[in-house]
Amino acid sequence: MIEVEVHQQLRAFLREQGESLWPHHLTMARLVARALRINRSALIQSGVSAGQYAHYRLSYLMPALLWPDAVVVVAPETIRNRLVMVDIPRLQQWMATNKPIYISSAPAQGGGDGSVSPLWPQPDFKGLLIMSPTAWLGDRLSPPASQQIPGPIPTIIDGADDLERWAQQQLTPTLNPQDWDTLMLACPAQAEAIRDLRIQLIRSIFQHPPNPYGCHLLDETEQGWLRGVDALLQQGESQQAAYIPQPWQTFLNKLYQQDQLLWTTIDRVRGQFSLHCTPLDLAPLLTHMWQQQPLVVIGNALDQTTQATAYRQRLGLGELTCLKFAPDRHQDLIQLYLPDQFPLPNTPQFQSALLQKVRQLICTSADAKGLTVILVGDTPLKAQLATILAAEFGSRLQVEQTCLDENGILVAGWRFWRENHGVLPAPTLLVMPTLPIPSLEDPLVAGRVSRYKRQHKNWFTDYLLPETLQEIQRAIAPVRNTQGVIALLDNRVNYRSYGSQVLDVISPFARTNYIDEELFSAMSRPVLDER
Repeated sequence: MIEVEVHQQLRAFLREQGESLWPHHLTMARLVARALRINRSALIQSGVSAGQYAHYRLSYLMPALLWPDAVVVVAPETIRNRLVMVDIPRLQQWMATNKPIYISSAPAQGGGDGSVSPLWPQPDFKGLLIMSPTAWLGDRLSPPASQQIPGPIPTIIDGADDLERWAQQQLTPTLNPQDWDTLMLACPAQAEAIRDLRIQLIRSIFQHPPNPYGCHLLDETEQGWLRGVDALLQQGESQQAAYIPQPWQTFLNKLYQQDQLLWTTIDRVRGQFSLHCTPLDLAPLLTHMWQQQPLVVIGNALDQTTQATAYRQRLGLGELTCLKFAPDRHQDLIQLYLPDQFPLPNTPQFQSALLQKVRQLICTSADAKGLTVILVGDTPLKAQLATILAAEFGSRLQVEQTCLDENGILVAGWRFWRENHGVLPAPTLLVMPTLPIPSLEDPLVAGRVSRYKRQHKNWFTDYLLPETLQEIQRAIAPVRNTQGVIALLDNRVNYRSYGSQVLDVISPFARTNYIDEELFSAMSRPVLDER
């Protein structure tokens, strides 16, 4: 059986290479090999950051390279680069295999001849196909007649913490400013009326007050004007439907469907806006896609439970073999600084206390060489904190940049850190002034909360809290590589009922409520938390 061969080969490889940085290689490799052999889908929570230096990838590459038929690997760009330039060549050289590797990043236009780069190299291809999430989702969600990937090819999805966001982006039709001009050229008889409706939308949309998120939900009046565009197009000749540009056809079809979030992004400098129609319930739209092939879905922290019940329900994933690796209590131990008495985030004293505490943490960690990261979700607070600290620490401090000094200080939002920590060095100090609870001031969050309210569900425990816990778990994963320090300054952890769940996702940790030099050296004083 392939499980036995994979186990033997990978164990020999790890012994020869001295790879001991992840203890679950063989267990994961056998599960992936079994999924390939019996066409049984699996979901694996690795507990390891999906950055470019994640060591678990050997565990699915070995069975993929030994499998005699084709295998698809879906991964974002940073992971694909690591696979192609480092991990696959190492394994192939050691195994002396010549399995073909085909890289397909997107169904983009080819050279000047107008050709299209194929997603699938040839009908009898039996190699390893490495694809971007956009290319794979675009193919799988297209009608069967236009799909390029043939049949039930086993597919491994790496970095699946972002799978829900990838699918939502793929299923969100967008109307850009130039699409209005294209529509008026395609429908000259209605061009003047379309222009008038566009002007009404511009006036209304730009009356929304600016917010840090640069977007707004469309109100009922604005949605009515969009439906007016559809009504105008229906008034034309019967043949006119064939000339409506594809972006408009897709968008207007979505406009009348249930559970859609209609919103706009605004470019106030250029005086332009784009329209988006995002589905809130992905499960009905994706269920058929998962059934087309056996899957191995791999992520860091997909759900708080081993069976990933909530995650699978949101994405419409059916029954899978589920496995969740817990962090090692010694190798993955981090030190947690959590003060007992600290002003709550919604009090006037919080900002000054935060600034003083961050200064103290940075100065105390000066001897511990490494990156310091300060994650601030509130945009105005992030700007104020960065300005004050830059005056003291100079160019050592950067705001949302990936080119940093060895002993640099990075001030960033949670989204920036989530998307870029894979290409940055693991920090020795990670400061979290507040919990990353999604803000109701974000129009997209508010729209989702409204849906939970309409369904009479608990929008905090069913939506905001799981999002918060997953964000924390993903953010701290790189710190485990350095066994660094996490400073959590949100005192709600000590007094709110959900505080224990926050501590559970951070565990294992050694906890302390005071700052000294030993916090950044040996764990001599903090007492190991028994969670």
